[in-house]
Amino acid sequence: MTALVQTFLSPFGIVAGIIVILGLVLTVLRFTGGLATVTNLSDYNAWGIWIGFDLLTGVALAAGGFVTSAAVYIFGMKRYHFAVRPALLTGFLGYSLVVLALHYDVGRPWRLPYPFIIRQGTTSVLFEVGACVALYLTVLFVEFFPAALEWLGLKKVRGLIIKLTLLLTIFGVILSTLHQSSLGALFLIAPSKLHPLWYSSYLPVFFFISSIFAGFSMVIFESTLSHRYFAHKMDETHLKGREDVALGFGKAASFVLAGYFTIKIVGIAAGNNWYLLGTSYGFWFLVELLGFVALPCFLYAVGVRDRNLKLIKWAAVWTVLGVVLNRLNVSLIAFNWHLPSADRYFPHWMEIALSIFIVTIGIIAFRVIATIMPVFYEHSDYKDLH
Repeated sequence: MTALVQTFLSPFGIVAGIIVILGLVLTVLRFTGGLATVTNLSDYNAWGIWIGFDLLTGVALAAGGFVTSAAVYIFGMKRYHFAVRPALLTGFLGYSLVVLALHYDVGRPWRLPYPFIIRQGTTSVLFEVGACVALYLTVLFVEFFPAALEWLGLKKVRGLIIKLTLLLTIFGVILSTLHQSSLGALFLIAPSKLHPLWYSSYLPVFFFISSIFAGFSMVIFESTLSHRYFAHKMDETHLKGREDVALGFGKAASFVLAGYFTIKIVGIAAGNNWYLLGTSYGFWFLVELLGFVALPCFLYAVGVRDRNLKLIKWAAVWTVLGVVLNRLNVSLIAFNWHLPSADRYFPHWMEIALSIFIVTIGIIAFRVIATIMPVFYEHSDYKDLH
């Protein structure tokens, strides 16, 4: 409890407190005055930064939970077991914030359960995304729940859930495969609105594969920050395992990035859009493809070869930024590209502030949970009981 008090009285706590207070004020404005009070959404752009960043980007960056669980429990890479719990916590909070952001974006959020209860839209891709996200959020909660049970001292319930680990992991991978790809499939119905360089029949594949290297990179990124701010909470296994995670996940991310780069080229060829690379949008596309896919792929490969942890960390940060850029390109920047600038969407400052508010809530929640629960260390009463 003392550690929590010190956290909230620190410079981080003060800045976070200011953001939270502003966010709560804007939240009142949003839910009393409607979307028009705090957004620049229009008939041309019904989806703004809350979808492009909070949802599309948030879901991709929360993929660390399923890639780490799959590596450990399905592919048998037990040496990364210590990284599972922090990755699951990051994933659970990420998906929780996605659901929270949806309540801001949807005009009547109290009707979010309607498609599941009153009228099932089973032919809708969006229905499939909503169902899979809701189910996967539940899976993540159950997967992380043993940490809370250890904190509460409920050994029997904890033991029961641990026995379900493999089943939950397999179910989580299936759900992640479905909704990560389906988020890309949402844009297949808008070929006239999305720029041809970003529009492709391979969009579901692009979204799924990019979520994999996003997950690997987020685990490395989260591990780096955790070792800086939570080293005092870590046991010897976590302290010594940072290098293994960076090298192993960095190598995997390099291979996946190389595959992603290849299929992006195939996508251009399939659409015969080579001539568009000479346009202004083509230049921006090359910035994304070469600067945020090919470059981090190369940096990861060199970093792993030379065992250069600093280079791998920077590659992880750059890859995360690249995923953010890609999702914003697809949903905002290259969307409605043919419209005059006066009709193009640019987020209202309140939309940006509320997005920062939601991210800040996630950071605070992570710090609180990591401080009071056994996230970065193995509880003494449960050693070797996985």
